[in-house]
Amino acid sequence: MLTQGVILADYGSSWKEHRRFALTTLRNFGMGKNSMEERIHGEIDYTIDTLEKSIGKPFNPHVMFHNAASNIICQVLFGTRYEYDDEFIKVIVQCFTENAKISNGPWAMLYDSFPIIRGLPLPFAKAFKNVETCQNLAIRLMKEHKKTRVPGEPRDFVDCYLDEMDKRGDDGSSFEEEQLRMYSLDLHFAGTDTTSNTLLTGFLYLMTYPHIQERCQQEIDEVLEGKDRASFDDRHNMPYMQAVIHEVQRIANTVPLSVPHCTTKDTELMGYSIPRGTLIIPNLTSVLNEEGQWKFPNEFNPENFLSDQGEFVKPEAFMPFSAGPRMCLGEGLARMELFLIMVTLLRKFKFIWPEDAGEPDYSPVYGVTLTPKPYHMKIQLRATQ
Repeated sequence: MLTQGVILADYGSSWKEHRRFALTTLRNFGMGKNSMEERIHGEIDYTIDTLEKSIGKPFNPHVMFHNAASNIICQVLFGTRYEYDDEFIKVIVQCFTENAKISNGPWAMLYDSFPIIRGLPLPFAKAFKNVETCQNLAIRLMKEHKKTRVPGEPRDFVDCYLDEMDKRGDDGSSFEEEQLRMYSLDLHFAGTDTTSNTLLTGFLYLMTYPHIQERCQQEIDEVLEGKDRASFDDRHNMPYMQAVIHEVQRIANTVPLSVPHCTTKDTELMGYSIPRGTLIIPNLTSVLNEEGQWKFPNEFNPENFLSDQGEFVKPEAFMPFSAGPRMCLGEGLARMELFLIMVTLLRKFKFIWPEDAGEPDYSPVYGVTLTPKPYHMKIQLRATQ
């Protein structure tokens, strides 16, 4: 419903072909490689500039983190980044944010339950309008790419897809422009909303657990001493920072119901018979908070990911990226983004819960993804800078 794309489609041949293509293409465009680090650090510079302009006054980071995550995935998909006041990024981020909430609200339930109401001018019509707006933006991007591309010399994901269309020709292939529009929007949404909401959760907890923030900064200072900036490989020398990031992901529980799965054969599970073709909705909340799997299942505590010797460990129950054939396509990118962004910002700034903000409210705003309630932060340059 978010974009009417194919990431959320069924397990048919088109889905399989597109997933295989996406995995290969994203890997070739630097997921986990130095080129991806460069893109992320380039965007972090703009985030730092935004924060420096907000020093000494309350600041809502919601739009900043959504813009940063959007721009990083935009560089992979479309080969460009957008200034934060650009109409494209402002409109598309707003559409994504609204539809993530609308699609899991009461009007969406009524829409699914009573098809007869679908033609009525209900509030849910806003979701369709947002989809149409996103589609029109994607059409414009496709036209620009077709004008400027050099076949066989792809600059980004869209060029790779157009090359694949040329290679397959008109043989009844599922690779076609309409699919490309929907697929690029699906990837854009998935790469924007989840990462930004995890960052928002992370800094909410780091502000309200200042002793954890300080311990992170101590480890960062020790490991990065003499280095201009962090590298993704530095994570191996930062067990506490790693533990904090993973605990943020566990607590954020950004996509609590994952995406719908489906049984591919008749299955027996715990005494229940599940026929082939049954829709399965995973409950990631249960595993990320399961008693017996975590030392502290119901509280924010990095010790959930640390051994008695202080080494980073990842319990089997940690699966925020889901599991199976529908496991998140962008896991590698998301992990790199979270590490580089959080480490870089914590190295440079101290984040403080405003004195007049009252008690922090950790309960999320529910939607297809979980979002922290809006909050403000105070920013100080660290004395070490």
